[in-house]
Amino acid sequence: MGENETSLPNTSLQGKKMAYQKVSADQRAPGHSQYLDNDDLQATALDLEWDMEKELEEPGFDQFQVESAENQNLGHSETADLHLDSIQPATSPKGRFQRLQEEPDFVTHYSRSVPKSNRCSFCYLLKLLCTAIILFIFGILIGYYTRKNCPSAATSSATVDPQFYQEILKTIQAEDIKKSFRNLVQLYKSEDDMEISKKVKTHWISLGLEDVQLVNYSVLLNLPGPSPSTVTLSSSGQCFHPNGQPCNKEARKAGSQDLLYSYAAYSAKGTLEAGVIDVSYGTADDLKRIKKMKNTTNQIALLKLGKLPLLYKISLLEKAGFGGVLLYIDPCDLPKTADLSYDTFMVSLNPGGDPSTPGYPSVEIRMVSMQVQTVTKFKTVTNVVGYLKGFTSPDRYIIVGSHHHTAYTYNGQEWASSTAIITAFIRALMLRVKRGWRPDRTIVFCSWGGTAFGNIGSYEWGEDFKKVLQKNVVAYISIHSPIRGNSSLHPIASPSLQQLIREKNNFNCTRRAQCTETNVSSVQIKGDADYFINHLGVPTVEFAYEDSKALEGPSFLSEALFPKHATNIEEMDPFFNLHETITKLSGEVILQIANEPVLPFNALDIALEVQNNLRGDQPSTHQLLAMASRLRESAELFQSDEMRPANDPKERVPVRVRMLNDILQDMEKSFLVKKVPPGFYRNILYHVDEKTRQFSLLVEAWEHCKPLASNETFQEALSEVLNSINSAQVYFKAGLDVFESVLVEKN
Repeated sequence: MGENETSLPNTSLQGKKMAYQKVSADQRAPGHSQYLDNDDLQATALDLEWDMEKELEEPGFDQFQVESAENQNLGHSETADLHLDSIQPATSPKGRFQRLQEEPDFVTHYSRSVPKSNRCSFCYLLKLLCTAIILFIFGILIGYYTRKNCPSAATSSATVDPQFYQEILKTIQAEDIKKSFRNLVQLYKSEDDMEISKKVKTHWISLGLEDVQLVNYSVLLNLPGPSPSTVTLSSSGQCFHPNGQPCNKEARKAGSQDLLYSYAAYSAKGTLEAGVIDVSYGTADDLKRIKKMKNTTNQIALLKLGKLPLLYKISLLEKAGFGGVLLYIDPCDLPKTADLSYDTFMVSLNPGGDPSTPGYPSVEIRMVSMQVQTVTKFKTVTNVVGYLKGFTSPDRYIIVGSHHHTAYTYNGQEWASSTAIITAFIRALMLRVKRGWRPDRTIVFCSWGGTAFGNIGSYEWGEDFKKVLQKNVVAYISIHSPIRGNSSLHPIASPSLQQLIREKNNFNCTRRAQCTETNVSSVQIKGDADYFINHLGVPTVEFAYEDSKALEGPSFLSEALFPKHATNIEEMDPFFNLHETITKLSGEVILQIANEPVLPFNALDIALEVQNNLRGDQPSTHQLLAMASRLRESAELFQSDEMRPANDPKERVPVRVRMLNDILQDMEKSFLVKKVPPGFYRNILYHVDEKTRQFSLLVEAWEHCKPLASNETFQEALSEVLNSINSAQVYFKAGLDVFESVLVEKN
């Protein structure tokens, strides 16, 4: 069966980070976006203690600059950028140009001169009248030709009618997505990441997207070596490649590319000769049983992929003393529709971003020598980022993320599927924008690079603009791998967005002849949403079609990246109807979040999710249950009292709506914990898999400490969860107090 070699990362990778360069506003370069403000000022997001008077005194915001991907000197003068307004916070109820009161003791020192004669006055008035008439006629002519030749000024829809969104989405057609997909697949032959990025940028610009940039980062990639990794039996000297083929020239020629790319990126390299011990899935229970019977020090673990995050299982193996790992996928874990057991695959041991910054015993002992050959190099990873500026709240961002093919990895098709879908939505959206409409909030479209190596492009961009994004990002819509099967729709969403997703899915069902019940859950997902969920606490949504049999098997099998022939998108969705459905569902959610006066987030659902996560037989949870009950009370009061503007337009006092939205977009930040096991989400609202219904952090800690006399690990996890629930309860309570204070001051 297909195996993958890795040695435990007991050596650290060193390297100099060359990711980005910041310059001040007066050193603006072509790669800069006027839609991201300076991270030092942070005036674009209002805190709960919003000072309206201070807002009137705010200067214009400085801006951020990332080094241009193409390093072109466009030679723009200072006046050339006058049409690109920097984003300001949404206007306060008093308005940014409120008339100030005159001082009571103010005395004018201007005295009007007395007219010399009535005749002069008459001539003067006549001249004024003629001048006014000429200017009036001239203004009409200018206005006529300007209106004739230029599009009308952008306006917001000022509506929440679903039919308006359907008008935008009806232009999305499966055939157009299919053409785009096929064009993108042809690009994978290029080994130059920049070429694909430029093609995506050019296409987005041709559709009318206003500000599209290439953002480059020089990052440390761990690439295949000049020859494949090998496993040699010490007893016979027989040598094998990761796919089980013998080490001869014929086998190497037959699958040279696949052999090279069957490796664990960011594994330590070298040679290890030791005994092989079958550790099954490498869970804590597996390793406890094995350690009672075997000496595991510096041995090689034969590990099945699945059930738990690979990084977590490797951390357990490292603690148990193992020196290397042979990784494989059990054919019994695969759905019957997939025959991948003999395919080689790639995995990444990178938890995210640029790494240069920051059981069952064997029947007999078999000694093997494993040789891991990789090369570490600095390479350029490119993101494509485009902006559609919002009309009323341009300083609030909805990020839509796909990813494009990165050189040096398997040439799969999922990236083309992902990019075709985001491009189809951009096309439909810009057709409406050209008619004069704009969303209320800014939509940021991102095609990430370096995803296969640990979501490098999204992590670097997120770290680059972290302070701005922490304040301004409202939601992240993931379009990572939308077609993983064709039997069932599998939406994943933050608790605060699950109600919206159910509504969208039910509405979509009314338009189809057949529709099965869809379960919406909050589970860990693969791809570039990772940074936004785990470091920013941003509410996230992802729609994808899955193989229902795959959902029944072990989780985390998707950590293996198979070669291009493993997944043929056109076989799963020959008419691209599934692509069209994903595009329209994602698009409708994007439009609603970008355009609703009050964000369609549900505070009470977070409290209910917390209570559901505390069901189980873990001890010492009475404190958590009591705190969860108080959280629910605060959330119920908040939702019943302060969400009235969402249902009643008469309640939409601008100051109240702005503050309400600020609270809604930051609800999940309370659930970010500092310390979690490798591979687990820092956002504890997400489960490690579909089968885990409790807080994954508590489940892991309890499993880890059960046989130990001390339960220090569990108490530490318990404290993390308790602090998160308490923080959320205080957050809702503080929001209510601020609303009351504002209303009292207003009255």
